[in-house]
Amino acid sequence: MIVIPAIDLKEGKCVRLLQGKMKEVTVFSENPAEVAKRWEEMGAEFLHLVDLDGAVQGKPINREMINKIINSVKIPIQLGGGIRSLKTVDGYLRMGIERIILGTIAYRKPDLVKDICHKYPGKIAVGIDARDGMVAIEGWKELTRERASELAKKFEGYGVGAIIFTDIKRDGMMTGPNIESVKQLAKSVNIPIIASGGVSKIDDIRNLLEIESYGVKGVITGRAIYDGSINLRDAISLVKLARGNEK
Repeated sequence: MIVIPAIDLKEGKCVRLLQGKMKEVTVFSENPAEVAKRWEEMGAEFLHLVDLDGAVQGKPINREMINKIINSVKIPIQLGGGIRSLKTVDGYLRMGIERIILGTIAYRKPDLVKDICHKYPGKIAVGIDARDGMVAIEGWKELTRERASELAKKFEGYGVGAIIFTDIKRDGMMTGPNIESVKQLAKSVNIPIIASGGVSKIDDIRNLLEIESYGVKGVITGRAIYDGSINLRDAISLVKLARGNEK
């Protein structure tokens, strides 16, 4: 398992939201590229970027800042938010993004996801955001009637590199991840799961390590590393130690 620091972009700034509410925003930095470099220096092996404006508007908005971040670090980056077409995927991969996260489009057009995965095997992740187990789309503004596990199963055999599962109720709330929900989703599919939402202390990462064997291969952390509740370097050391003990 790896620890992946999150950088959420809104109007070119590094922010965190509470439960995905665009008005419940805290600005942590005016220079997200510097933040990315800091996380890399602390040992991050991967970065998680979200274009929040893009997620709401359905098209890329923070492309200029995303490009700056790409050029500021050497570690791979995964990106989501407002990516609704093959053309957008093409553009971001050419820019240097390592992995593209498809969310709303994965719900609305799963066949297009299959085609994109065929063109870019291993380069595509599906972002599944859920509230009380039900999938939310369009920047979390619309709640569907489909269960997260049902949507995840649709992508078996597509060549999806990972499923990024976010519990909206816990996102930014510092209440701890929903371990049981993550475990059940991981057990239901053969696609690696990356957990997101609610991570607030180092024990949350220890708890996720306990279910790593079910297919939980990563954890995204945001607010906790910005306000100091988790020291990123310590979290990375913890998972590396667990990795070493498995060998």
